[in-house]
Amino acid sequence: MATIFSQIINGDIPGRFIWTDDRVAAFLTIAPLTAGHTLVVPREEIDDWTQLPAELLGHVMAVSHRVGAALKVAYSAPRVGLVVAGFEVPHAHVHVFPAWEMADFDFSRVDSDVPGERLDEDQKRILDVLGR
Repeated sequence: MATIFSQIINGDIPGRFIWTDDRVAAFLTIAPLTAGHTLVVPREEIDDWTQLPAELLGHVMAVSHRVGAALKVAYSAPRVGLVVAGFEVPHAHVHVFPAWEMADFDFSRVDSDVPGERLDEDQKRILDVLGR
């Protein structure tokens, strides 16, 4: 069975996309650490980021870099967090999110009750900075 990320990428489950290309998709998480929290996910289902081919990992990181720069501008954040955890879904992914303090990296503080309208606003805000 396809992972939840593959289901989002394939359009089986709705997602708020920030970036898509033939190798990677980036979309907002529904349980963000901070507004704009984006997941950068390779289309290929590989569980552990250390198993990604080097070229694909490089592309994932390049997209994460571009998304991170957009998040920094969109939210006037002093920093952008980047975390590879991989425990919650068996499909390699990178968390990219605006950060103001170390507490913003605490996954026990995710907001699992974000209204869809706010996620829509976040998507538009980021896409405007990316020029997409």
